[in-house]
Amino acid sequence: MRIAFLNDTHAGIRGGAPVMMQYQEDFYTQIFFPYLIENDIKNIIHLGDYYDVRKNINIRILEHNNRVFLDKLDEYGITMHIIPGNHDVYFKSTNTPNSLDELLGHRSSVKIYNSPEVIDFGGYEVALIPWINNENYHDTMEFIKNLKSPFVGGHFEFNGFEMMKGILNTHGMTTELFERFEHVVSGHFHTKSQQGNVQYFGSQMEFTWADYNDPKYFHILDTETRDISSVHNPLTLHHRIDYDDTVYDYTKIKFDLESIQNKFVKIISVKKKDPFMFDQVVEKIKALNPHELKIVETFDEYSGENVEDGEMSVEDTETLMNNYINSVNTNLDKDRLKTVMSSLYVEALNDEVV
Repeated sequence: MRIAFLNDTHAGIRGGAPVMMQYQEDFYTQIFFPYLIENDIKNIIHLGDYYDVRKNINIRILEHNNRVFLDKLDEYGITMHIIPGNHDVYFKSTNTPNSLDELLGHRSSVKIYNSPEVIDFGGYEVALIPWINNENYHDTMEFIKNLKSPFVGGHFEFNGFEMMKGILNTHGMTTELFERFEHVVSGHFHTKSQQGNVQYFGSQMEFTWADYNDPKYFHILDTETRDISSVHNPLTLHHRIDYDDTVYDYTKIKFDLESIQNKFVKIISVKKKDPFMFDQVVEKIKALNPHELKIVETFDEYSGENVEDGEMSVEDTETLMNNYINSVNTNLDKDRLKTVMSSLYVEALNDEVV
């Protein structure tokens, strides 16, 4: 048997912006479901964070997700097994109530697991562990200690893994209790990574600039061979152009429509010797109808008495924040500062309506 894995699909992310919903629809209709149909895959395991906002969701987002994903489960005869992630639960201290029960519980094609449970897929046992909080911590630890299944899937917050590309999580659980299992896979963090038998699948789609240049995959478990394979999602939402007219002759460069149209595009002015040429490049990009175009030229305003002398490179927002924190003269834990700032940045982007 082959089982498809999804996680962190975040329906309604960025305020349910049309560009985001269209991107998610393209992934499901062009990439994900065609693969499942071609390979006769009838089971999906979703590792949490199905919805984005933990406390509310609007009718337009619900209608869209029903149409492009949930209705397709019924149409293709596919069953989704799902656990709540931290974005699916209303309170932080308990997994009830949660949006999965309230919005998906009536569907026969969806099986929700609010407590740890072992599922038998053709003789291969998969243990599913929902988001761990104060209320269920003790029972969950006892479940893991007594677990015999070779495969564990959850929505874990393990210490020492990247939350997003280049941003290390410095708190949470250790993986010591999970060392005896064959595979431990998790949602929650949006970049793909692995340490030993523990693997974060990462999000299957791009949501913010933190996902730029970070390849996205969904995953397939073969219960006979016990192998996990990655299936690349080629669809992207963010495109960056590093402008340097001392290196490139922009009179001869043609920009790819597919890379720019309806995308979030950022032009980084690395070196601009010919301002007129730069303006022409900007107009060429605008003519290809990006969803959003941002131009970054300098970061001089970030210099100050607490910042060490030296040039600050032109980078994306995440890198800029990290470089700034590294340069500040402080006794505070800089890794912790980076974690907090990155979380706030992602939260701000997710709440943005575009």
